[in-house]
Amino acid sequence: MDHKKRIKILTGHFGSGKTEISINIAIKEAKQFSKVALNDLDVINPYFRSRDVGEHLGKLGVELIAPKGILATADLPIVSPEIYRVLKDKSYRVIIDVGGDKDGATALGQYYHDLKDEDYELLFVINANRPYVSSVDGIINTIHQIETVSRLRVTGLINNTNLGCADTTVDNLLQGNEIAENVSEKLGIPFLYTTLSENISDTGEFEALTNINYIKRFMTLPWEK
Repeated sequence: MDHKKRIKILTGHFGSGKTEISINIAIKEAKQFSKVALNDLDVINPYFRSRDVGEHLGKLGVELIAPKGILATADLPIVSPEIYRVLKDKSYRVIIDVGGDKDGATALGQYYHDLKDEDYELLFVINANRPYVSSVDGIINTIHQIETVSRLRVTGLINNTNLGCADTTVDNLLQGNEIAENVSEKLGIPFLYTTLSENISDTGEFEALTNINYIKRFMTLPWEK
């Protein structure tokens, strides 16, 4: 995960895995930089939000920007004004975890004037096993919707196609790779890499694949708690 931009924004469809990737990027950044902030801008999904691991992130040197107190668990479209502080402070590395689809990206649009001239990258996370983004046309349509409401351009693609740690196969991963490459070719957006959970039951069968970034899983499903 070689992300050189100071501000990294993760977006995608519901269930794409962007929150997991956001957390992993933030933790890696904290190993290299003294000031790292992860902004939880997910106002859509109450189940997978980076604020749920805020205490753990703090121990690793990542400042979590999210609603606090009873608002942290409220199923309400609340965002923290603290994001303005870290966006303007050039000493901070900033990761922004945006809610899914165009509805979630609408919250990002309010920061357009604060972001448009900054050193940022907007990354679209693909899980081709999710509804509406299982095809090239579906992904392109979703990207266009997100760009319209956020007024920002997607600058990179990440393939996070999976069926969970137990069921993800090489063929499944290759399918996501092929779709991401086709989207990249059609839109002229760089395809950066493919992610794979380090908790996968058998990593051996994936060793021959190139451009794989292993990530740690932090989010758990409601029925796993």
